[in-house]
Amino acid sequence: MTTQESRIVNDHPTAGPVHLPSAYASFADEIWSPRIAATVNDYDVKIANGDGPYVWHAHPDTDEFFLVVEGELTIELEGRDPVVLGPLQLFTVPRGLRHRPSATPGTRVLFFEPRGTLNSGDADVAADPWITSTTGFALDPASEPAPARTSAPAPESE
Repeated sequence: MTTQESRIVNDHPTAGPVHLPSAYASFADEIWSPRIAATVNDYDVKIANGDGPYVWHAHPDTDEFFLVVEGELTIELEGRDPVVLGPLQLFTVPRGLRHRPSATPGTRVLFFEPRGTLNSGDADVAADPWITSTTGFALDPASEPAPARTSAPAPESE
């Protein structure tokens, strides 16, 4: 199977390369609506476009790992000082700690969660119809990966 074919096998992304800029761009208008870019053992590697605040929530059974790829993410933490992350900075929210991510426009986040974890955790989302509560959507297989580079160019002979 090539990366141009289906990225999903048995409900999990295949091992083909994912070009993150194309992946984020494939759902740029959808905020806080994570896509599953890869899996690692029993964990999903999710990506999301952020803009503004999400919802206060906690994950009672798991930590939540955030890596900012682009932009700025503030994670408000119940009873603690907020954590502000810039590009290529990461933070893990301990299990059970209520938190609320908030992002500047254009922020791109990558995070790890055990397969089947709702991004909204224990939040009551019925009152907020704009909130996407999901275990993650499949990444659009139409998002084009970058051309593969198999090796460095050969040195020129003299």
